Amino acid sequence: MCKISVVRYILAHYTHTAKTMITFIICLTLLVAAYFTYGTYLEKLADADDTRPTPALRLEDGVDYMKLPRWRVFLIQLLNIAGTGPIFGAILGACFGPVAFLWITLGCIFFGAMHDYLSGMLILRNDGKSLPEIIGIYLGNRTRMVVRIFSIALLILVGAVFILSPAQLLSSMVEGLSMQVWVYLILAYYIIATLLPVDKVIGKIYPVFGVALVAMALGLLIVLFTGQYSIPELTTLHNYQLNPEALPIVPTLFITIACGAISGFHATQSPLMARCVTSEKKCKSVFYGSMISEGIIALIWAAIAMAFFHGPTALGEQLAEHGNNAAWAVDVISNTTLGHIGAFLALLGVVVAPITSGDTAFRGARLIVADIFNYDQRPIMKRLVICIPLFIIGFAITLVEFGVVWRYFAWANQTLAVFTLWTIYVWLVKEGKNYWVALVPALVMTFIVSYFVFISPQFLGLTDKLIACSLGILLTILAFVACYLKATRKSIIKKHDNS
Repeated sequence: MCKISVVRYILAHYTHTAKTMITFIICLTLLVAAYFTYGTYLEKLADADDTRPTPALRLEDGVDYMKLPRWRVFLIQLLNIAGTGPIFGAILGACFGPVAFLWITLGCIFFGAMHDYLSGMLILRNDGKSLPEIIGIYLGNRTRMVVRIFSIALLILVGAVFILSPAQLLSSMVEGLSMQVWVYLILAYYIIATLLPVDKVIGKIYPVFGVALVAMALGLLIVLFTGQYSIPELTTLHNYQLNPEALPIVPTLFITIACGAISGFHATQSPLMARCVTSEKKCKSVFYGSMISEGIIALIWAAIAMAFFHGPTALGEQLAEHGNNAAWAVDVISNTTLGHIGAFLALLGVVVAPITSGDTAFRGARLIVADIFNYDQRPIMKRLVICIPLFIIGFAITLVEFGVVWRYFAWANQTLAVFTLWTIYVWLVKEGKNYWVALVPALVMTFIVSYFVFISPQFLGLTDKLIACSLGILLTILAFVACYLKATRKSIIKKHDNS
């Protein structure tokens, strides 16, 4: 079905009834309010203190450690963690129906933003070290080694995914240049951005792209409030997927909508900005605020997707006709609702955003490898020694079918979040603080990723849901017991009070 026929379909099936958006407005209000309430509570829980000098002040090296203003750090962090996650994931998640609003809102406030902020503070307090090193401090050396390998694999997967998706789009937009040519061009940009100091490329152009990402979402928000669109209300937890048996809400929704609710990838990106922020008090806006912003972007995209296609069922049907290609939906929605400006913003949203997340993924992988071997990254040749093998592996992955790469990336993303959540839990227990803020999300997400392994066809694919669910619960209990023992065991943890 071509773009014109899709628009005719929408107009033909639209009835000019009074618009409804009570659920959407409540969720949007909760997300904004959470920054000033729950975010402030977490800031007090972490004892944010401006008298502690940050790594940017103590360890400045002109490459990865340097002082950047808060507004720039915030926009870079937002673009680093966003990519196409809060857009594509929200559109695909909207096929489940208004229940997606519930997961985006509660997941973002109590899972994702908490995960990003407290892990960001842990990273900041430990000299901006990479995530596996922080996890190793609290969960032990064996877990550190597992997470090192897991994080590097995830980041290379992220980089490969975000080479392929924009390359596919650009090859369809620009005649005469094949997808393979775009892969080479994007890879070349990745190499440059990964090698150069953070203020040369990332610090200069990312804030511009971050503004474009926010402007695109705000434009759609205005369309929702001023246009003749009706957003489905949350009156039931019904699954609106075309094949609900194959795609149950639990655990599939929690894997499908990741970046808009919680994403392990985010904590791998936090060291980049933890090395540039100049005050602990600024971390609430940088880490908690950027995740809340991403949740709002995801909420808007889920709402416009359901409203534009006149409900989740019709959305699912249209996506199915176009190979479940969320980029197609972004293109149609943006061009129809925002006109020529929308077309430009859509290009930035679905092409530039993944490219910028991809290059920081490779940069994050470089920092993890450097931390593992304590390898000085100031000389550019030493950066090349690490980067070249990473890019070779990333390029090899681009030769694999995109759908296969994406499915494993999505699961790995949430699994890494589980490691981070348990790390936060152990830290809070050892500090004698309210550990429930991390324990509940850790239990839920451990069950989700475990259950997914047993029930999903891409892993074990058990047909008996009761057995799969029971095994997921068992693994969750074992994870809790192991982390509880770690948390209550008397041990000396090296702390960086930086006073």
